[in-house]
Amino acid sequence: MNDSQKMFGVSDINQFVESVKESITYKLSGGYMVVAGLMSDAQEELTYGMTEPARKTLNRAKHLLFLIADGELVGAVERAEA
Repeated sequence: MNDSQKMFGVSDINQFVESVKESITYKLSGGYMVVAGLMSDAQEELTYGMTEPARKTLNRAKHLLFLIADGELVGAVERAEA
């Protein structure tokens, strides 16, 4: 098991970020909505006593937040006024 697997629960955190960038949620709503979804996933995992998967899910969410803070990902998508 590599470090990325231990910390984030994915084999390559950079591939995970790239998959987020390609997701419909990111394209339509931005990174904050992806982070919110991951946090909801972690809550569900905790409900079922899955603390280690929840920790990894929260680490993925935090990683995305750091990328948003650094300007590498878009936090929110601006919407055109109707």
